[in-house]
Amino acid sequence: MEQTLSAKVASLFEKGKLFIKAVIIFVMALALWVPTNFIMELVKERKQRQQEAVTDISNKWADKQTITGPLLMIPYNFYSKDDKGNTVVAKQKIYFMPDKSETEAKILPEKRYRGIYQVIVYRSEITLNGKFNPIDWKQLKISEQNILWNEAVLLFGVTDNIRGINEDVNIRWMDSNLIFNPQPTGLSSMPDAYSASVNFSPEEAIKEHVYSMKFFLNGSEQLLIAATARENKIKIHSSWPSPSFTGIKLPDQREVNDNGFVANWKFMNRSIPQVWDNNFYDLSKTTLGVDLLIPVDGYNKTERSVKYALFCIILTFASFFLIETMYKRNLHFVQYGLAGLALVLFYTLLLSISEYLGYNLAYLIAAAATIGLVTWFVGSIMKSGKLAIFISFVLGVVYAYIFTIIQLEDYALLMGSLGLFIALGIIMFFSRKLQW
Repeated sequence: MEQTLSAKVASLFEKGKLFIKAVIIFVMALALWVPTNFIMELVKERKQRQQEAVTDISNKWADKQTITGPLLMIPYNFYSKDDKGNTVVAKQKIYFMPDKSETEAKILPEKRYRGIYQVIVYRSEITLNGKFNPIDWKQLKISEQNILWNEAVLLFGVTDNIRGINEDVNIRWMDSNLIFNPQPTGLSSMPDAYSASVNFSPEEAIKEHVYSMKFFLNGSEQLLIAATARENKIKIHSSWPSPSFTGIKLPDQREVNDNGFVANWKFMNRSIPQVWDNNFYDLSKTTLGVDLLIPVDGYNKTERSVKYALFCIILTFASFFLIETMYKRNLHFVQYGLAGLALVLFYTLLLSISEYLGYNLAYLIAAAATIGLVTWFVGSIMKSGKLAIFISFVLGVVYAYIFTIIQLEDYALLMGSLGLFIALGIIMFFSRKLQW
């Protein structure tokens, strides 16, 4: 009777010890998750340093560029009465958009480096052709005498014109060759614009005016072209194989391969009138263009990988626990902790190696090193090659699964949910015979 009671107590103690160990192991997994938050901050810091390198190079080369224009501006005198009945004259402005515009941009990309960080800069050859329709100034309901024909100007804008343009910008206007110069203060509401005076008169206004331009422009990462005509045709081509098309509309036709890309847009600008008075429209909302991307953004992928650290640690510890319970091979808590630290260090390896070799190759190297270390460690403790191979298989499946989720960004939630469900099912299957 006493022996039976003693056996029951011993059995109850063993079951309780098993449960307590499972709880402690889970708490250890949560504790090991804490350092991954510091690794996440490290990833963000390195990402910030990369952005600082981009900014530094852009500040010395040229920034992202947006091309706007040309537009025609003609001022006129507006007469009104003040509170005392005196006549007040104010100069107002009328802006005219071209009827048609054709733009071609040939981008010549270059890689620049700041330490281990690389930035895409470019030289470009820009060609613009277009025409302005005859101006029916009588429909403007402005007296001919009030229009200041001799102050008519063409306006043309480039975002970073100080560093981006290193020579005169000319425009062929009908039979004249004009040079754009920085606009005088207060000339127009177009920011950072160049201006060129044009000869205008009531007789000239009723003619169609054609123009053509060709100039060279430096920039970094992005080139945008504002659709400032009623009908716009834009062509951008480059040898850069990794473009990201941006703006209010994707290209109507595009071809992207290892040799570069060609993109064509046709856009009818119906959001801005052909002629507007005084208030300048925000033409930046009509831009079309391209970003020149670095093919692999390792920091974003590493950051997303770190988010799955707890999942990886818990699955690995669950495998250890099931193995030692089913095969009666005991692992000490310290050994759990050392194996967990190896899983955490995987992410520092991934981050550091990816800065030199790219994310995919860095993931392969870091995963192989981590799996090899943990497999050797656990296998030598349990003195079983069979169990060591099983552990390496489990870790291989886990890391392969996480890598797949990172690559399939749009399906990350679906893949993550299915993976967790399957993992839970496997754990439930192997734990069904455990006597708690």
